[in-house]
Amino acid sequence: MTEPLPWWPTRFLRALTAIGVLLPAPGRGRVVSLEVGAGRVEAEVRDGRPYQVRIGLTAFGKADWAAITHALAAKASATVLLLSGELPRDVEQIFKAVRLPLFPSSAREVSLDCTCPDAEVPCGHLNAVFAALVARVADDPFTVLALRGRNRETLLEELKNRLISAEPFDPDDRSPALTEVMDTFFACGQAPGLAAAAPLHGPRTPVDALLDQAPPFAITAGGEDVTELLRPAYRALAGEPGA
Repeated sequence: MTEPLPWWPTRFLRALTAIGVLLPAPGRGRVVSLEVGAGRVEAEVRDGRPYQVRIGLTAFGKADWAAITHALAAKASATVLLLSGELPRDVEQIFKAVRLPLFPSSAREVSLDCTCPDAEVPCGHLNAVFAALVARVADDPFTVLALRGRNRETLLEELKNRLISAEPFDPDDRSPALTEVMDTFFACGQAPGLAAAAPLHGPRTPVDALLDQAPPFAITAGGEDVTELLRPAYRALAGEPGA
């Protein structure tokens, strides 16, 4: 029993058929070599004699791929699948989010050329190469990405670098728990600027000076003025010796 194709070659085949660059006609000849690079497929087809076939597909530039890689790295599930050698099913949506198509969406993106004398385009040799290309995509989904300008090694390296450069969680870079600072939580340090301030000159204000400004009390305690009874208490609170 033949296993069904993964989703990506089926989607690639459907995209090529939809834009009219792949006709539902059998290929001719035998593909003896197939090379895929950024924006191009070069192949040799033997059909009595050798023919050189070339398929071009618009490749994205450096800025485009920076946006794509950023979008892919931002989605953890997509990154995991790519690092394991698969294309995530939502990869098309990720490309569309940065306004770039993963699969060809217009015949203007694709150029076709064959050295055979056939007038029909695509000819049977081009169809044969397309069939071989779809089979290559089935084996290696990164073939589609390579056509768009990023081979497997480069893309995975860029994804890994983005993950490594992301700000990691530092367990030491956090606010301390309350239990760790209870000893000093209610402590009050010196007011800002006081440490650098110049020492004050002139006579020191007595700690009980406020009592001198209080109005006379109308009552006494044991025959003594209440103000004078409070004065030792003020001095004791200030820690003056002999208070």
